[in-house]
Amino acid sequence: MKTKMYRSTRDQELDEVIISLNRMLAGWANYFRYGMSKAVFHSIDQHAWGRLMRWTRNKYAGKNRVGLKELRRRSCDTGWRFAHNGVVFTGASNVTVTRYRYRYRGSKIPPPWTPKPAATNG
Repeated sequence: MKTKMYRSTRDQELDEVIISLNRMLAGWANYFRYGMSKAVFHSIDQHAWGRLMRWTRNKYAGKNRVGLKELRRRSCDTGWRFAHNGVVFTGASNVTVTRYRYRYRGSKIPPPWTPKPAATNG
């Protein structure tokens, strides 16, 4: 995540950075979604949001220092949600967590030692 929002990426548009970050976080979250990881996804999203905020502030820093209201107007759509040109920052919390996928599999597959009923000769 650090390399996606490094100093050398400040020439890119915000929507390009958001797309790249969303892809990386979604792939990482899909790998770890089978554990109890919703709280971890939330903290990763907070960290990514902070990095994205720092990246945006540094992109527009200079002689004409941009205030928070102007920064919010340029790069957010509702509240403090980053969005630019129709691309919205979703993060890792957007991935649904599936817990204990194979927990009840054992009751669906009969064990091999189950005796079969005896055939009646009649």
